[in-house]
Amino acid sequence: MKKRIVIGLVLLVIGALVTGAGMTHNMMEHGFSTRTEPMRMEKALATTIRGGSIPSRYKTMKNPVATTPEVIHEGMAHWADHCTACHANNGSGDTMYGKTMYPRPPNMRQKDTQEMSDGELYYTIKNGVRLSGMPAFGDPGDDDVDSWKLVSFIHHLPQLTDAEETEMQRLNPKSPDEIQEEKEEEDFLKGDAKSARPATTMHHH
Repeated sequence: MKKRIVIGLVLLVIGALVTGAGMTHNMMEHGFSTRTEPMRMEKALATTIRGGSIPSRYKTMKNPVATTPEVIHEGMAHWADHCTACHANNGSGDTMYGKTMYPRPPNMRQKDTQEMSDGELYYTIKNGVRLSGMPAFGDPGDDDVDSWKLVSFIHHLPQLTDAEETEMQRLNPKSPDEIQEEKEEEDFLKGDAKSARPATTMHHH
């Protein structure tokens, strides 16, 4: 067992050195912008580091919150409010922020994420991912129900319906400009309602 761990660490170090050399060459040639698509070795190393950073006890941990339609819906609402700026409503990562982050947010509907255990997803949500734009959410500890509901929703992403995505759009945070525009529309409609209201004042002669 110890021998396998040592071999794994040696391979990880070699991979890091090779990737580092490749990144240095790439940086000297093209700069080191987050707009540049990362090399295959960079992606592989980032995935390996992410997997290795999760404590082993989380790899077999099951979601203590029963996955019901209500739980998925609550997780969906939480995702729409907190996660879509980088991950998109459908989990694709195809957003203004996601396209310029480094490393890119993964497509949460695909194999690499969907094959993660409940505990691995939970740990990632709670603790974030170093050297990426993924922050830690919630308070420390293993009793964050909202994060477990998010885990249920993440596993639901490949089956997300058009109706659910439309509902999420209504739940997405609004920018100050959008809030102002909605207020102006509301005020305009109220004004129309007032102007359309029949006069009730009686004039006596």
